[in-house]
Amino acid sequence: MLFSASSETTDLLRPLRVVAIGGGTGLSTLLRGLCRHVTTPGGRSTVPGLISDLAAVVTVTDDGGSSGRLRKDFNMLPPGDLRNCMVALSEEGDLLAKLFAHRFSAGDGLEGHNFGNLFVAALTEITGDFGHAIQLASKILATRGRIYPVTTANATLIARMDDGSLVRGETSITARRLRIAELMIEPPDAAPLPETLQAIEQADLITVGPGSLYTSLITNLLVQGIPSALANARGTCVFVCNLMTQANESLGLSASEHIERIYEHTREPIFDYALVNTSPFSTQTLARYAAEKAEPIVADIDRIEAMGVRCIVGDFASEENVVRHAAGRVTGALLALGRTALASQL
Repeated sequence: MLFSASSETTDLLRPLRVVAIGGGTGLSTLLRGLCRHVTTPGGRSTVPGLISDLAAVVTVTDDGGSSGRLRKDFNMLPPGDLRNCMVALSEEGDLLAKLFAHRFSAGDGLEGHNFGNLFVAALTEITGDFGHAIQLASKILATRGRIYPVTTANATLIARMDDGSLVRGETSITARRLRIAELMIEPPDAAPLPETLQAIEQADLITVGPGSLYTSLITNLLVQGIPSALANARGTCVFVCNLMTQANESLGLSASEHIERIYEHTREPIFDYALVNTSPFSTQTLARYAAEKAEPIVADIDRIEAMGVRCIVGDFASEENVVRHAAGRVTGALLALGRTALASQL
Protein backbone atom coordinates (compact mmCIF):
# COMPACT_ATOMS: atom_id res chain seq x y z
CA MET A 1 0.00 0.00 0.00
CA LEU A 2 1.31 3.44 -0.91
CA PHE A 3 1.95 5.91 1.86
CA SER A 4 0.66 9.43 1.25
CA ALA A 5 1.67 12.90 2.30
CA SER A 6 -0.74 15.52 3.59
CA SER A 7 -2.16 17.97 1.06
CA GLU A 8 -0.51 20.82 2.98
CA THR A 9 2.89 19.21 2.48
CA THR A 10 2.45 18.32 -1.21
CA ASP A 11 1.15 21.80 -2.02
CA LEU A 12 4.51 23.20 -0.89
CA LEU A 13 6.58 20.79 -2.98
CA ARG A 14 8.60 21.96 -5.96
CA PRO A 15 7.69 20.47 -9.36
CA LEU A 16 9.24 17.12 -10.21
CA ARG A 17 12.18 16.32 -12.44
CA VAL A 18 11.14 13.32 -14.55
CA VAL A 19 13.05 10.96 -16.86
CA ALA A 20 11.16 8.52 -19.12
CA ILE A 21 13.11 5.67 -20.75
CA GLY A 22 11.87 3.47 -23.58
CA GLY A 23 10.89 3.53 -27.24
CA GLY A 24 8.13 2.80 -29.69
CA THR A 25 4.50 3.79 -29.22
CA GLY A 26 4.63 2.97 -25.51
CA LEU A 27 7.02 5.79 -24.67
CA SER A 28 5.30 8.34 -26.91
CA THR A 29 1.92 7.49 -25.30
CA LEU A 30 3.36 8.07 -21.83
CA LEU A 31 5.01 11.33 -22.90
CA ARG A 32 1.69 12.68 -24.17
CA GLY A 33 0.34 12.32 -20.66
CA LEU A 34 3.41 13.64 -18.85
CA CYS A 35 3.96 16.72 -21.03
CA ARG A 36 0.54 18.14 -20.10
CA HIS A 37 1.94 18.71 -16.61
CA VAL A 38 5.19 20.42 -17.61
CA THR A 39 5.68 23.99 -16.42
CA THR A 40 6.61 26.13 -19.44
CA PRO A 41 7.54 29.82 -19.73
CA GLY A 42 4.64 30.35 -22.11
CA GLY A 43 2.20 28.74 -19.70
CA ARG A 44 1.05 26.14 -22.23
CA SER A 45 0.46 23.40 -19.69
CA THR A 46 -3.22 22.46 -19.60
CA VAL A 47 -3.11 21.56 -15.90
CA PRO A 48 -1.08 22.98 -12.99
CA GLY A 49 2.62 22.41 -13.67
CA LEU A 50 3.74 19.42 -11.59
CA ILE A 51 6.86 18.77 -13.70
CA SER A 52 9.69 21.29 -13.99
CA ASP A 53 11.90 19.17 -16.24
CA LEU A 54 10.99 16.22 -18.49
CA ALA A 55 13.62 14.18 -20.33
CA ALA A 56 12.99 11.25 -22.68
CA VAL A 57 15.77 8.69 -23.19
CA VAL A 58 15.05 6.82 -26.41
CA THR A 59 16.27 3.63 -28.07
CA VAL A 60 18.22 3.96 -31.34
CA THR A 61 18.58 0.39 -32.64
CA ASP A 62 15.74 0.34 -35.20
CA ASP A 63 16.91 -0.84 -38.62
CA GLY A 64 13.60 -1.16 -40.48
CA GLY A 65 11.22 1.09 -42.40
CA SER A 66 12.05 4.73 -43.07
CA SER A 67 14.52 4.85 -40.19
CA GLY A 68 16.36 1.79 -41.47
CA ARG A 69 16.63 3.21 -44.98
CA LEU A 70 18.05 6.49 -43.68
CA ARG A 71 20.41 4.62 -41.38
CA LYS A 72 21.78 2.67 -44.35
CA ASP A 73 21.86 5.52 -46.88
CA PHE A 74 23.31 8.22 -44.61
CA ASN A 75 25.18 6.13 -42.01
CA MET A 76 23.18 7.90 -39.29
CA LEU A 77 21.26 6.78 -36.24
CA PRO A 78 17.59 5.85 -36.79
CA PRO A 79 15.40 8.89 -36.07
CA GLY A 80 11.95 7.23 -35.95
CA ASP A 81 11.44 6.67 -32.21
CA LEU A 82 12.99 10.06 -31.41
CA ARG A 83 10.73 11.76 -33.94
CA ASN A 84 7.66 10.09 -32.38
CA CYS A 85 8.73 11.49 -29.01
CA MET A 86 9.13 14.97 -30.49
CA VAL A 87 5.61 14.86 -31.87
CA ALA A 88 4.28 13.53 -28.54
CA LEU A 89 5.93 16.40 -26.64
CA SER A 90 4.81 19.12 -29.04
CA GLU A 91 1.59 21.12 -29.01
CA GLU A 92 -1.24 18.71 -29.80
CA GLY A 93 -2.83 19.52 -33.15
CA ASP A 94 -0.02 21.90 -34.12
CA LEU A 95 0.62 22.03 -37.89
CA LEU A 96 4.35 21.43 -37.44
CA ALA A 97 3.65 18.34 -35.35
CA LYS A 98 1.33 17.02 -38.07
CA LEU A 99 4.03 17.76 -40.65
CA PHE A 100 6.66 15.83 -38.66
CA ALA A 101 4.28 12.87 -38.39
CA HIS A 102 3.43 12.86 -42.12
CA ARG A 103 4.40 9.75 -44.07
CA PHE A 104 4.66 9.94 -47.88
CA SER A 105 2.34 7.48 -49.64
CA ALA A 106 3.84 7.89 -53.12
CA GLY A 107 6.86 9.22 -54.95
CA ASP A 108 9.98 7.51 -56.22
CA GLY A 109 12.36 7.33 -53.27
CA LEU A 110 9.92 9.14 -50.98
CA GLU A 111 7.20 6.52 -50.53
CA GLY A 112 7.25 5.14 -47.00
CA HIS A 113 9.51 7.88 -45.69
CA ASN A 114 8.39 10.11 -42.85
CA PHE A 115 8.89 13.87 -43.20
CA GLY A 116 10.18 14.21 -39.65
CA ASN A 117 12.78 11.52 -40.31
CA LEU A 118 13.95 13.34 -43.46
CA PHE A 119 14.08 16.61 -41.56
CA VAL A 120 16.33 15.09 -38.87
CA ALA A 121 18.51 13.54 -41.60
CA ALA A 122 18.94 16.96 -43.23
CA LEU A 123 19.82 18.59 -39.91
CA THR A 124 22.33 15.80 -39.21
CA GLU A 125 24.05 16.46 -42.53
CA ILE A 126 24.10 20.22 -41.88
CA THR A 127 25.38 20.04 -38.30
CA GLY A 128 27.41 16.84 -38.55
CA ASP A 129 26.00 15.78 -35.18
CA PHE A 130 22.92 13.58 -34.77
CA GLY A 131 22.39 14.55 -31.11
CA HIS A 132 22.54 18.24 -31.98
CA ALA A 133 20.11 17.67 -34.85
CA ILE A 134 17.60 16.13 -32.42
CA GLN A 135 17.89 19.12 -30.10
CA LEU A 136 17.41 21.58 -32.98
CA ALA A 137 14.37 19.70 -34.29
CA SER A 138 12.92 19.63 -30.77
CA LYS A 139 13.43 23.39 -30.50
CA ILE A 140 11.63 23.97 -33.80
CA LEU A 141 8.71 21.90 -32.51
CA ALA A 142 8.85 23.71 -29.14
CA THR A 143 8.69 20.39 -27.32
CA ARG A 144 7.81 20.39 -23.63
CA GLY A 145 10.77 18.26 -22.69
CA ARG A 146 14.26 17.24 -23.74
CA ILE A 147 14.90 14.20 -25.94
CA TYR A 148 18.11 12.18 -25.86
CA PRO A 149 19.16 9.15 -27.90
CA VAL A 150 20.28 6.56 -25.35
CA THR A 151 23.62 6.45 -27.18
CA THR A 152 25.15 8.11 -30.23
CA ALA A 153 27.07 4.92 -31.08
CA ASN A 154 25.92 3.17 -34.27
CA ALA A 155 24.58 0.27 -32.22
CA THR A 156 23.19 -3.01 -33.52
CA LEU A 157 21.15 -5.54 -31.57
CA ILE A 158 22.14 -9.21 -31.45
CA ALA A 159 19.79 -11.78 -29.92
CA ARG A 160 20.49 -15.29 -28.75
CA MET A 161 17.29 -17.20 -29.39
CA ASP A 162 16.02 -20.08 -27.29
CA ASP A 163 17.46 -22.60 -29.77
CA GLY A 164 20.95 -21.13 -29.31
CA SER A 165 21.06 -19.36 -32.68
CA LEU A 166 22.28 -15.75 -32.97
CA VAL A 167 20.22 -13.22 -34.92
CA ARG A 168 21.60 -9.81 -35.86
CA GLY A 169 19.53 -6.65 -36.33
CA GLU A 170 16.25 -5.56 -34.75
CA THR A 171 14.10 -6.27 -37.81
CA SER A 172 15.48 -9.79 -38.18
CA ILE A 173 15.08 -10.43 -34.46
CA THR A 174 11.43 -9.40 -34.36
CA ALA A 175 10.71 -11.43 -37.50
CA ARG A 176 11.86 -14.69 -35.92
CA ARG A 177 9.26 -17.00 -34.41
CA LEU A 178 11.63 -18.19 -31.70
CA ARG A 179 11.73 -16.68 -28.21
CA ILE A 180 14.55 -14.29 -27.30
CA ALA A 181 16.77 -15.74 -24.56
CA GLU A 182 19.36 -12.97 -24.34
CA LEU A 183 19.84 -9.58 -25.95
CA MET A 184 23.23 -8.01 -26.66
CA ILE A 185 24.41 -4.79 -28.24
CA GLU A 186 27.30 -4.14 -30.59
CA PRO A 187 29.55 -2.37 -29.81
CA PRO A 188 29.27 -3.67 -26.21
CA ASP A 189 30.88 -0.49 -24.88
CA ALA A 190 28.30 1.85 -26.45
CA ALA A 191 28.25 4.85 -24.14
CA PRO A 192 25.36 7.13 -23.11
CA LEU A 193 25.31 10.89 -23.48
CA PRO A 194 26.63 12.70 -20.37
CA GLU A 195 23.36 14.65 -20.37
CA THR A 196 21.42 11.41 -19.97
CA LEU A 197 23.42 10.31 -16.92
CA GLN A 198 23.03 13.78 -15.43
CA ALA A 199 19.26 13.74 -15.99
CA ILE A 200 18.97 10.34 -14.28
CA GLU A 201 21.12 11.52 -11.36
CA GLN A 202 18.98 14.62 -10.82
CA ALA A 203 15.57 13.00 -11.43
CA ASP A 204 12.89 12.68 -8.76
CA LEU A 205 10.94 10.15 -10.85
CA ILE A 206 12.27 7.72 -13.48
CA THR A 207 10.09 5.48 -15.61
CA VAL A 208 11.06 2.47 -17.74
CA GLY A 209 8.31 1.35 -20.12
CA PRO A 210 5.85 0.64 -21.48
CA GLY A 211 7.23 -0.85 -24.68
CA SER A 212 8.43 -4.06 -26.31
CA LEU A 213 10.33 -5.86 -23.56
CA TYR A 214 13.55 -6.46 -25.45
CA THR A 215 13.64 -4.10 -28.44
CA SER A 216 12.24 -1.00 -26.72
CA LEU A 217 13.21 -1.43 -23.06
CA ILE A 218 16.14 -3.81 -22.51
CA THR A 219 17.97 -2.31 -25.51
CA ASN A 220 18.32 0.95 -23.55
CA LEU A 221 19.60 -0.90 -20.50
CA LEU A 222 22.44 -2.52 -22.47
CA VAL A 223 24.15 0.84 -22.91
CA GLN A 224 27.18 1.07 -20.66
CA GLY A 225 26.53 3.01 -17.46
CA ILE A 226 22.72 3.16 -17.68
CA PRO A 227 21.98 0.23 -15.29
CA SER A 228 24.36 1.50 -12.61
CA ALA A 229 22.99 5.04 -12.98
CA LEU A 230 19.46 3.70 -12.38
CA ALA A 231 20.54 1.47 -9.48
CA ASN A 232 22.24 4.41 -7.78
CA ALA A 233 19.61 7.04 -8.62
CA ARG A 234 18.21 8.94 -5.66
CA GLY A 235 14.87 9.33 -7.45
CA THR A 236 12.05 6.76 -7.50
CA CYS A 237 12.37 4.30 -10.40
CA VAL A 238 9.13 2.77 -11.73
CA PHE A 239 8.58 -0.07 -14.19
CA VAL A 240 5.45 0.64 -16.25
CA CYS A 241 4.36 -2.85 -17.21
CA ASN A 242 2.91 -3.63 -20.64
CA LEU A 243 -0.75 -4.58 -20.95
CA MET A 244 -0.47 -7.52 -23.36
CA THR A 245 2.16 -10.14 -24.12
CA GLN A 246 3.91 -9.80 -27.46
CA ALA A 247 4.99 -12.43 -29.97
CA ASN A 248 8.71 -13.20 -29.93
CA GLU A 249 9.37 -10.89 -26.96
CA SER A 250 7.12 -11.81 -24.05
CA LEU A 251 4.55 -14.53 -24.85
CA GLY A 252 3.68 -16.36 -21.65
CA LEU A 253 5.56 -13.97 -19.37
CA SER A 254 3.87 -12.59 -16.26
CA ALA A 255 4.51 -9.08 -14.91
CA SER A 256 7.16 -10.35 -12.46
CA GLU A 257 8.87 -12.30 -15.24
CA HIS A 258 9.17 -9.08 -17.26
CA ILE A 259 11.12 -7.61 -14.35
CA GLU A 260 13.20 -10.78 -14.03
CA ARG A 261 14.19 -10.59 -17.73
CA ILE A 262 15.20 -6.96 -17.26
CA TYR A 263 17.28 -7.79 -14.19
CA GLU A 264 19.02 -10.60 -16.07
CA HIS A 265 20.37 -7.90 -18.40
CA THR A 266 21.00 -5.10 -15.90
CA ARG A 267 22.57 -7.60 -13.46
CA GLU A 268 21.30 -5.54 -10.54
CA PRO A 269 17.88 -4.43 -9.27
CA ILE A 270 16.79 -1.02 -10.50
CA PHE A 271 13.08 -0.69 -9.70
CA ASP A 272 11.41 0.69 -6.58
CA TYR A 273 7.85 0.31 -7.92
CA ALA A 274 5.93 -1.41 -10.70
CA LEU A 275 2.75 0.03 -12.20
CA VAL A 276 0.57 -2.90 -13.26
CA ASN A 277 -2.87 -2.98 -14.85
CA THR A 278 -5.39 -5.21 -13.07
CA SER A 279 -8.51 -4.20 -15.01
CA PRO A 280 -10.10 -6.95 -17.18
CA PHE A 281 -10.50 -6.59 -20.94
CA SER A 282 -13.59 -7.10 -23.07
CA THR A 283 -14.33 -10.42 -24.73
CA GLN A 284 -13.86 -8.78 -28.15
CA THR A 285 -10.40 -7.48 -27.24
CA LEU A 286 -9.32 -10.83 -25.83
CA ALA A 287 -10.46 -12.63 -28.98
CA ARG A 288 -8.67 -10.15 -31.23
CA TYR A 289 -5.37 -10.56 -29.40
CA ALA A 290 -5.77 -14.32 -29.05
CA ALA A 291 -5.55 -14.52 -32.84
CA GLU A 292 -1.94 -13.33 -32.42
CA LYS A 293 -1.45 -15.68 -29.46
CA ALA A 294 -1.23 -12.62 -27.20
CA GLU A 295 -3.03 -12.28 -23.89
CA PRO A 296 -3.21 -9.90 -20.92
CA ILE A 297 -0.09 -9.93 -18.78
CA VAL A 298 -0.74 -11.74 -15.50
CA ALA A 299 -0.43 -9.33 -12.57
CA ASP A 300 1.36 -11.60 -10.09
CA ILE A 301 1.60 -8.90 -7.43
CA ASP A 302 2.84 -11.08 -4.58
CA ARG A 303 5.77 -12.33 -6.63
CA ILE A 304 6.69 -8.78 -7.68
CA GLU A 305 6.66 -7.55 -4.09
CA ALA A 306 8.73 -10.56 -3.02
CA MET A 307 11.41 -9.13 -5.33
CA GLY A 308 11.44 -5.93 -3.28
CA VAL A 309 9.38 -3.99 -5.82
CA ARG A 310 6.21 -2.31 -4.51
CA CYS A 311 3.16 -2.32 -6.77
CA ILE A 312 0.77 0.34 -8.00
CA VAL A 313 -2.29 -1.44 -9.37
CA GLY A 314 -5.44 -0.20 -11.05
CA ASP A 315 -7.24 0.40 -14.33
CA PHE A 316 -4.53 1.75 -16.64
CA ALA A 317 -5.80 0.46 -20.00
CA SER A 318 -7.66 2.04 -22.88
CA GLU A 319 -9.45 -0.31 -25.31
CA GLU A 320 -9.77 0.98 -28.86
CA ASN A 321 -8.58 -0.63 -32.11
CA VAL A 322 -5.47 -1.60 -30.19
CA VAL A 323 -4.96 -1.72 -26.44
CA ARG A 324 -2.98 1.25 -25.16
CA HIS A 325 -2.17 2.66 -21.76
CA ALA A 326 -4.59 5.39 -20.66
CA ALA A 327 -2.04 8.20 -20.55
CA GLY A 328 -4.02 10.35 -18.14
CA ARG A 329 -4.56 7.64 -15.52
CA VAL A 330 -0.98 6.37 -15.77
CA THR A 331 0.41 9.88 -15.49
CA GLY A 332 -1.82 10.66 -12.50
CA ALA A 333 -0.62 7.58 -10.63
CA LEU A 334 3.04 8.26 -11.45
CA LEU A 335 2.94 11.91 -10.42
CA ALA A 336 1.12 11.07 -7.18
CA LEU A 337 3.85 8.56 -6.40
CA GLY A 338 6.60 11.00 -7.30
CA ARG A 339 5.19 13.78 -5.12
CA THR A 340 4.59 11.43 -2.21
CA ALA A 341 8.16 10.15 -2.43
CA LEU A 342 9.46 13.72 -2.62
CA ALA A 343 7.39 14.74 0.40
CA SER A 344 8.85 11.85 2.42
CA GLN A 345 12.29 13.40 1.96
CA LEU A 346 11.25 16.62 3.72
